[in-house]
Amino acid sequence: MNVLVGYATVHGSTREIAEHIGARLGEAGIAADVRSVNEVDSLDCYEAFVLGSAVHGQAWLPSAKDFVRLNSTLLCFRPVWLFSVGMPGALRGPWKKLARKEEPLIAQGLPGQLPYRSHRLLSGVITREQLPPMGRILFRLMGCRYGDFRDWAAIDAWTDRITADLCRI
Repeated sequence: MNVLVGYATVHGSTREIAEHIGARLGEAGIAADVRSVNEVDSLDCYEAFVLGSAVHGQAWLPSAKDFVRLNSTLLCFRPVWLFSVGMPGALRGPWKKLARKEEPLIAQGLPGQLPYRSHRLLSGVITREQLPPMGRILFRLMGCRYGDFRDWAAIDAWTDRITADLCRI
């Protein structure tokens, strides 16, 4: 089985997660091609898709949404898993509750009626340099913290469930 692990990223955290997922699938004997959605020419050779995007403003990046919209006909007939990389791990206090509400909003914002097996909102990396000055002020006022919040064990567990599903296909 040949799987595309496609991603859209701004600062690289989503790419690193996609590479990790691809390597984990490979360890299980599944051929995984990890590529930016901007570099994918044809989907014909893929039998399944794991697609992810960085999240800005509770939405996937435009390039990821465009990829799904432009390829929706084929994606509707093949197994698809989605992941979004945001900052729920950076949130603290009362703001932490917002993270649970963000996942369905992100999925609702995807173009079309793409059927997918599961969607995961993952935490990424957030650094001071990634935010504009006003964003830094708001970030600190909300009590958020900078850092690498990727939970590799949770990513591995999710990838293992994808592997199990793929082995049943």
